[in-house]
Amino acid sequence: MNIKKHIPNALTSLNLFSGMVGIYFVLEGNITYGAYFILIAAVFDFLDGFVARLLHVHSEIGKQLDSLADLVTFGVLPAFILFEWIRQISDLPYLPYIALIVGIFSALRLAKFNVDERQSDRFIGVPTPANALFISGLPFLIQKFPALESFIVTPITLVLISLAMSFLLVAELPLIALKFKNYQIKPNIFRYITLLIGLVCIVLLGIAGIPLVIISYIVLSVLENVWVKNE
Repeated sequence: MNIKKHIPNALTSLNLFSGMVGIYFVLEGNITYGAYFILIAAVFDFLDGFVARLLHVHSEIGKQLDSLADLVTFGVLPAFILFEWIRQISDLPYLPYIALIVGIFSALRLAKFNVDERQSDRFIGVPTPANALFISGLPFLIQKFPALESFIVTPITLVLISLAMSFLLVAELPLIALKFKNYQIKPNIFRYITLLIGLVCIVLLGIAGIPLVIISYIVLSVLENVWVKNE
């Protein structure tokens, strides 16, 4: 048996395992632990693709397993983080269920990605990992800047975040993919700016900088689209 071809799938399975453990903690009422497991899963999600390319062991099963793992970790888990967060602060018993739309639209996003040939060198809509990282970073952003809590941790704001991020998952919005065909400045200027802002945010703020990285990524993608159309 060729062991190396199973290594990427093992890493994908650890991504899935992290998502399930994160869901458990969220259902126990611990949102922060759930957010940590999104970050852990993101590492495994990066590694499975990296190792697959390194070992030249791509497979159709691996592709499908990756999508299923991402649905749980980057779709269901962030949906339950928002669900539990709203449940803890809202007197309306049915309001938290709106947050579960994030899981549904994550499934649509992943299905769309698997059949959309336009996304080979550019994303159309916010990738599910980016969406999940944005949501998982919010508790840490609030810990870093407590003044933001009164603005972010309200039922209406969390519901609006759920709806907005769900829309962005499937929106016909071309987004920057950090794949370099060459390293020239002009054709890659927005990629370089994205990386620079991301690095500065993470160095200065740590995990708390992740939501700012995702927001800047979306804004820069919109600006790049406008710049390309006006060239």
